[in-house]
Amino acid sequence: MPRDDAARRRELGAFLRSARARVAPADHGLPPGVRRRTPGLRREEIAQLCGISATWYTWIEQGRDVSVSVDVWCRLADALRLARAERHYLFSLAECADPQAGHLDAIALPDGLQDCVDSIRCPAYVLDQAWNVLACNAALLRVFDGWPVRGQPNLLRYIFLDPAARTLVVDWEERASRVVAEFRADVAALAGEPGIGALVAELQAGSPLFARAWTRQVVVDREGGLREFQHPADGRLRFRQFTFRLAIRPDCKLVMLLND
Repeated sequence: MPRDDAARRRELGAFLRSARARVAPADHGLPPGVRRRTPGLRREEIAQLCGISATWYTWIEQGRDVSVSVDVWCRLADALRLARAERHYLFSLAECADPQAGHLDAIALPDGLQDCVDSIRCPAYVLDQAWNVLACNAALLRVFDGWPVRGQPNLLRYIFLDPAARTLVVDWEERASRVVAEFRADVAALAGEPGIGALVAELQAGSPLFARAWTRQVVVDREGGLREFQHPADGRLRFRQFTFRLAIRPDCKLVMLLND
């Protein structure tokens, strides 16, 4: 069904009014004043803090159809002291991508993450946005013939730099090429991060296949489907892959391999 844009803008305006009422003038070094009829900041004050006109901000709160840049939404989110979930809600209502959405390192992962993965019977692992393996279970170690067991494991380094991957992953070149497109989609919001840039440079230098695939600018979702491995002891293994995003850290994903 088509989305009701007028209703969305009204909801956005109501959310901004509510958030504005929760911000104390002292939070921004403003005098409390003696004639405030409502708690929180005045429209003129939030507009001044964001560098926009009071009239334009009023129109946004009123749900009018006005064009608002990403930069203004970011300034509003900062001025209103929005928490992570509130900021996500604001940008969702604004139908705009938050440029800070990928910067989630400050949000700690739950202490029981490894226990959760261990409780899964099928092979399972958790990846962050750079495809570092944050947790995996014994069933996954069995499928990958003991990897990862040491250091700071990264699935991309394994696929492109470890010779074992070429014999373990069935149709390795085809799968590896798609992996590059999936990774590009994951790190779009982190293009300027030094760690991501260093990882890409390392993979380009160490793998001609990665270097060719990276220059193609292909982007795809990490979809499920058939995954096959030629295990040295167990022979041909077939799984259906399912991927889930972590609610507290949407940059991280839980991957499960179910027997096909």
